Amino acid sequence: MKNYTPREIVSELDRYIVGQHQAKRAVAIALRNRWRRQQVPGSLREEITPKNIIMIGPTGVGKTEIARRLAKLAGSPFIKVEVTKYTEVGYVGKDVESMIRDLTEIAVKMMREESTRLVRSKAESLAEERLLDLLLPPVELGLTEPGGSESPLASTREKLRTMLRKGELDHREVELEVPHKTSPSIEIFPIVGNEEFDLREMMSQFLPRRAQKRRVKVPEALLLLTDIEASKLIDGDEVNRQAIGLVEESGIVFLDEIDKICGPESSHGPQISREGVQRDLLPIVEGSQVTTKYGTVRTDHILFIAAGAFSHAKPSDLIPELQGRFPIRVELESLKREEMVRILSEPENALTVQYRALLATEGVDLTFSEDAIAEIASMACEINEQTENIGARRLHTVMERLLDEISFNAPDGGTRKIDLGAKDVRDRLADLVKNQDLSRYIL
Repeated sequence: MKNYTPREIVSELDRYIVGQHQAKRAVAIALRNRWRRQQVPGSLREEITPKNIIMIGPTGVGKTEIARRLAKLAGSPFIKVEVTKYTEVGYVGKDVESMIRDLTEIAVKMMREESTRLVRSKAESLAEERLLDLLLPPVELGLTEPGGSESPLASTREKLRTMLRKGELDHREVELEVPHKTSPSIEIFPIVGNEEFDLREMMSQFLPRRAQKRRVKVPEALLLLTDIEASKLIDGDEVNRQAIGLVEESGIVFLDEIDKICGPESSHGPQISREGVQRDLLPIVEGSQVTTKYGTVRTDHILFIAAGAFSHAKPSDLIPELQGRFPIRVELESLKREEMVRILSEPENALTVQYRALLATEGVDLTFSEDAIAEIASMACEINEQTENIGARRLHTVMERLLDEISFNAPDGGTRKIDLGAKDVRDRLADLVKNQDLSRYIL
């Protein structure tokens, strides 16, 4: 885990997310506490549990983005799940333990990529030798003459190596044997716990591998051979063990729409199932053991970040036991015009930057004036007020409508430099803003 201070974490999040300072502070402290816990000696470390967070705020204000950027910053396995897709035990649907299994899959992929990166150099060297063997099959006479001088075969091999590294053999094709697993025609079927299980994967562990011959160009052959050699150098069991440790110590689960599984007490209807999901979720958040195909995962120190609009319910409608497992609650503010302007111009991945980069691939130099950005923000806020308030996501729909004609005509040539001002924005979007029925369907 990288050693970031809370101030540094907030500063990094500020590069991509506008405002929401309280939420950023909360997640920064939670991440720093993870590092602090790892510095605590002895058995006390196991007693320190993460302080899970509930983010309260309307859609499109940055809840998911804060959690995702936090996980990326920490190098932690991260999964976003919508709790409405889960169902209590005894009903058809996914059980809550599947989120931990999915998180473990992500961690295994992360660790495998990291392990591959560490052995990449050696794997490339071995792949190069194998490719040279395909281009110039070795002979039994060896690479040296009886007198000790270099044989013609060795000299030719070195010339081929030089040509290969310079890319002079990229047009050549070689026949390559690629490992291929036999896969019987067996359909996926559900088993106990409502978890889907692929019998094909289980059977493939016992069936012999067979090689599939392919003719490929030299660059592709080098990549395939590098992957094959890297997989041989990696210890799969060690990767799985490290992945489980990564999930247990650094995993982050983002529970979206948690307000949809809580509500006033009711003796009938879907409320019973909603409370059932909460009660199934409780042991996972509280700390339990989940069996995965890579081993048993303990959830005691996984950080859970829940989020919801809570427009028709409130956090106190959650069952008391679950409330106690989310001691930190932060409220995110609705976005106003000023925040919309900043979202369009300040972040490194701002929408204006993205669209400029996209159109630059067609040779179009697109620029937005300050008053154009202000006008886009104003119209987005106005449409949010007239229809459904979807926060910053409204900027995506407004920008698409604004640049619709430019994006369509960009490949045809014509104007290569386009400067958009406030008048251009008003001319292109005024009718949609005035016609509420039309904007309700289009925007």
